[in-house]
Amino acid sequence: MTNRHPADGRRARGDRSRTAVLDAVVSMASVAGLGALSMGQVAAEAGVSKSGLFSLWRDKEELQLAAIERARAQWAERVVAPALKAPAGVPQLWALHESRLAFYTDLVLPGGCFFVAIQHEFDDQPGAVHDRLVVLATEWDAFVHSIIRTALDTGQLRPDTDPGVLAFELDALGYAAISRARLLAHDATFAQARAAMLGRLRAYSTDPSILPES
Repeated sequence: MTNRHPADGRRARGDRSRTAVLDAVVSMASVAGLGALSMGQVAAEAGVSKSGLFSLWRDKEELQLAAIERARAQWAERVVAPALKAPAGVPQLWALHESRLAFYTDLVLPGGCFFVAIQHEFDDQPGAVHDRLVVLATEWDAFVHSIIRTALDTGQLRPDTDPGVLAFELDALGYAAISRARLLAHDATFAQARAAMLGRLRAYSTDPSILPES
């Protein structure tokens, strides 16, 4: 028989409360951004008191930083992890684009993408949030580059492929898809983003048959 300490139950409830609040913040920020959210709005959406919020985070910036980490974990689970199941190299690069588009089209977040929404807010605002976003953007770029380098090392990409250009194209197409889908035809936009990336990868690949036809 396991003797469970009462503190364990309180810690578990506290973790669930933190997660519920952060999920609410990530969801709301995907539409309105982080800066526009007040602690009162967050408390109302998450179903907690403002005093309860301040018992978990000392101020709004601390909550914003925690929300960024929650969104990062969500991205890792829903976008990165599925892509890593694909064979290394070009198939993995394609899987990464597919899982990113699936994250958007499945409407995991009402605004589509937390990071697209908040990058517009903080790209020119110095501070802890800006600095953390720079770190995460750098990590993401390095991750994509690592997949491209593997594809180059294994001969799956033409030797003249510029990793920086290809990484930019992958990110730009995902970014454009979520932005354009808010104003233009949703399904057509994502279909175009998929077709555009597939076309680029087939052009770069030494063996296009490892990719889907369409």
